[in-house]
Amino acid sequence: MRATRSSSRPVKNAVPVREKVYERLKGAILAGRLNPEERLTEEHLAEKMGVSRTPIREALHKLESEGLIRPLETRGFIVPRDSREEVEELFDIRAVLEGYALRVICEKASGPNLEKLSECLERAGRALARNRINDVFKWNTQFHDALHGMVTEREKLHRMMVEMRQHVLRYRRNTLQHPDAGKRTLDGHRKILLALRLKDPDLCERMMREHIQQAKEDALRTLYPDNKSP
Repeated sequence: MRATRSSSRPVKNAVPVREKVYERLKGAILAGRLNPEERLTEEHLAEKMGVSRTPIREALHKLESEGLIRPLETRGFIVPRDSREEVEELFDIRAVLEGYALRVICEKASGPNLEKLSECLERAGRALARNRINDVFKWNTQFHDALHGMVTEREKLHRMMVEMRQHVLRYRRNTLQHPDAGKRTLDGHRKILLALRLKDPDLCERMMREHIQQAKEDALRTLYPDNKSP
């Protein structure tokens, strides 16, 4: 009798549970689904996600090392609530970093790269016209994803940009809820694309810095409405 193949063979390229748990928790933090100051414990998260405590523990310590959560004096972690000064610092550092990155990109941006950016702009514009804020957020994020993809060979620069951006993204979805913030973001992206098409590195850096400065002001208005805008 011919032996039948076992149906219990491991699936090739299966994602380990610990990676799935890590990505799910990180995504929840960056999307704002976990509230600042919300207590995170291994027991609660393991029960909620239907996994053992070991991958939860590993994910929490990895997120702590990335600065996305902080340990409590008692057991558990929290998603930190950044002060106004910390938010300002994040955006100011990002402006310098991404302004420099756009100078680098300016020297090598090709037709296909620019078409990808243009497509993201068009889709974000259509979403804004329909007041579909989540889609505006998605396409604006993909615009910056496309830019970051143009500097992957600059390993240190790319790593710093990714690390900085994962902190800033926590505020971007809420920022777009501010009146006219979505329009201002799209206007900023159009200026960035125009500067790239003109192959002007000084203009590229200035447009990116101005864009992130505007994003900072929108974020501060949204996060700290009782304080005066900068």
